[in-house]
Amino acid sequence: MNFALILFILVVVSGIAWVADRLYFAPQRRAVGVERMPLWLEYTAGFFPVICAVFVLRSFIVEPFKIPSGSMIPTLQIGDFILVNKFTYGIRLPVINQKVVELGSPKRGDVVVFRYPRDESIDYIKRVVALPGDTITYQDKRLTVNGQPLQYSGGESYLDPENMRYAKRFVESFPIDLGGNRHEILNDPDRPAGMFPAERFPGFENCQYQNAGLTCTVPAGHYFTMGDNRDNSADSRYWGFVPDKNIVGKAFFVWLNLGNLGRIGGFE
Repeated sequence: MNFALILFILVVVSGIAWVADRLYFAPQRRAVGVERMPLWLEYTAGFFPVICAVFVLRSFIVEPFKIPSGSMIPTLQIGDFILVNKFTYGIRLPVINQKVVELGSPKRGDVVVFRYPRDESIDYIKRVVALPGDTITYQDKRLTVNGQPLQYSGGESYLDPENMRYAKRFVESFPIDLGGNRHEILNDPDRPAGMFPAERFPGFENCQYQNAGLTCTVPAGHYFTMGDNRDNSADSRYWGFVPDKNIVGKAFFVWLNLGNLGRIGGFE
């Protein structure tokens, strides 16, 4: 279901009714001494201000999403309700997602929501690990960007609640000149390091797959994304790069988790 399109249609229909009421129906009611709107206008013109406010808020400022899977554990848990900033990376027209005002672009380490390149009706959430022009290597479950290895610390056991397996929990850190972002990831020592794409994707020729990882150069206007739950995430390693035009916004806050109210707060 394209909720943005449905909301846009509701804004248009209720807006037309609101204008018609102001210019025609309201003067007619006053002329005959009737104050109350007819029922059909109450449920169209009467709701226009609320629907319009929701549409503007959701389209240009902040949009809520729910986390449906464990691909971003431990940063995000299944059932988290999150907020996504819609203007950090520029202002886009609703429905068609066309950028009209450039305000910024994703940075290494940002958690972003985007339209899945293979089916743009589906929203995905992953972490940006490489920008346009970057060369990324994921070898033996460790990342290197532009020849600079990321740093890893920790390694304590962590129970992945989605598949009830123990994994190792690390803090992964970008070098300062690559942004310096620090975040937690999971690696399952019992899962193989190698991966192979299910099929060729746009830009596939920029990647070389090996038994223990891959190396890719990110095309212009695209990003390389990965889930923090590295061995339980379908991401750019398997289906390719994320075009800038598919970016919805930057995820930044958990506002509710019905199973754990302690989850509320910001995250990196």
